[in-house]
Amino acid sequence: MGSFSCRNPTYLLMMYPLLIILSSVAYCEVGESSAYEVLQQYDFPIGIPPIGVAGYELNTETGHFLVYFSGTCTFSIENSYQLQYEPTISGVLSKGRLSDLKGVSVKVLFFWLSILEVVHVCNDLRLSLGIASTNFPSNNFEERPQCGCGFHCDQLSTVLPSYPVATY
Repeated sequence: MGSFSCRNPTYLLMMYPLLIILSSVAYCEVGESSAYEVLQQYDFPIGIPPIGVAGYELNTETGHFLVYFSGTCTFSIENSYQLQYEPTISGVLSKGRLSDLKGVSVKVLFFWLSILEVVHVCNDLRLSLGIASTNFPSNNFEERPQCGCGFHCDQLSTVLPSYPVATY
């Protein structure tokens, strides 16, 4: 079975998930769908992965995927949960379901727990941690978060002072 890969250099910012087309029926070339667009085709909101996907691989026959970032990405959602994405995320993608996830975790109290599955049910995203699960409204992910500041990066620019740039 042949495999094809695709890397889009415009996504070399920081990091986050999904998919370079890897099967003999899959085909990828410059201008092919981004990881964000592929997720939407599988019934997920565009904000599941943060800004900065450097590349992705997807076997369209099995649903196995890899998503590449240029580094680890951490940010908060709903002011109480921290999410962390490793430089490489893997799993299986099917309509409305990301399963066998590796490389994504959430901080609960003082512990980092792996997110093993994400299911899009009605208007919610159910994140399964194996022993427990939690739901988030899917409209919370209609925009893409940024590493470090999540969904509230515009507020940081108004709070942080700007300093003049010294030139020599």
